[in-house]
Amino acid sequence: MLALDQVLPPSATVTSEGHLAVGGCDLVELAEEHGTPLVVYDEGALRATARAFREAVARHAPGGEVVYASKAYFGLAMLRIVCEEGLSVDAASGGELYAALRAGFPPERIHLHGNNKDAGEIGAALDAGVGTVVVDNLDEIALLEREAARRGMVQRVLLRITPGVRPSTHSHIATGQSDSKFGFPLAARMAHAGVEAARRSPHLAFEGIHAHLGSQLFDLSVFRPAAQVLADFAVEIGAEDVTTVDIGGGLGIAYTAADRPPSVETFVETIAEAVHEAWRSRGLPLPRLVTEPGRAIAGRAGVTLYRVGGIKPIEGVRVYASVDGGMSDLLRPMLYGAVYEPLVANRADAEPTEVVRLVGKHCESSDVLVGEAHLPPLEVGDLVCLPATGAYGVSMASNYNGQPRPAVVFVDNGASRLVTRRETYADIVARDVL
Repeated sequence: MLALDQVLPPSATVTSEGHLAVGGCDLVELAEEHGTPLVVYDEGALRATARAFREAVARHAPGGEVVYASKAYFGLAMLRIVCEEGLSVDAASGGELYAALRAGFPPERIHLHGNNKDAGEIGAALDAGVGTVVVDNLDEIALLEREAARRGMVQRVLLRITPGVRPSTHSHIATGQSDSKFGFPLAARMAHAGVEAARRSPHLAFEGIHAHLGSQLFDLSVFRPAAQVLADFAVEIGAEDVTTVDIGGGLGIAYTAADRPPSVETFVETIAEAVHEAWRSRGLPLPRLVTEPGRAIAGRAGVTLYRVGGIKPIEGVRVYASVDGGMSDLLRPMLYGAVYEPLVANRADAEPTEVVRLVGKHCESSDVLVGEAHLPPLEVGDLVCLPATGAYGVSMASNYNGQPRPAVVFVDNGASRLVTRRETYADIVARDVL
């Protein structure tokens, strides 16, 4: 058994040659075929987790809805999978909306999010017939009403609320507190004003409230007080048309061997009990429950492979090991200090006896993938694997320093398929005009 078995995709094994394999495919062979950096997803794991969410919601909140938060990873192959597994999708921009439609998502199963949707994005959503728009502020309500009126239609909306509850997570991914760029705060009755504006509009159908508390949550106790706040708000505004409560997502995943995230079943049971208890205690009819997992579906299923280049020991300081990617394909460590535990894919069963600083190839001192990586003695050409990189890696990738974004491969039952080709240098400058 691998030391990082709860961090790697569930199908991960070590071959007789000592190579790491995922989905029955040798990662060393995949890196040789497709080059590095390379992102590999276990398709079976993606489907299994999506199905686990759908089935758990059916058990604990019949009639509820699972909405995949596509910002975690919105590749067309990924969107096709979650669509086939019966999930809806959350699009946080016009680009994500375009991708969802291109992947074949029925428009009625698309939820449009975002704190600053422009007229073009709203118009595209209305023209496509998206099922739900989650409105974020009064200006957006006015814009949405105007665009819906121009088309002579009525758009279903949820109102995003910030309930003033702060979860236990990094400040950069906490969103439920009052001091947030997202949603209507309850303070100064701003949320009440939002509901009143939505109800007044003949072109908006107010159906309920939305509250996303934060991401990478292990402590689920925050959902109970949040649900109580939302239920009180429903009473204050008159709950007759609050038929839907979207409690957001946020379930964390294991990034290190020490992490112990709750299971999908525990997460869904917890949020359902929190909402149902809050509504029952106030004599309200139970709302339809919606949840929005993203990282919890995509994160563990993906790994990123890098080739080791220079190895630089500095006596009395540390050893630096440079790889052929970095902050252009995995920004999370630089953005908010995310920690990963790598292994050497071509010697997956080797004992980690050294500590090195694993760094990228970009011209930034902050381009550090892992500050203290416990690895076997490295050699130039080794293939380093960073597990649990399926969420917010590819979707945040950039061309910093002119680095082409990586290829993406899906694996399952011993077969692999290229779903995103590697960018070329020509791709990088293709939009420039001389």
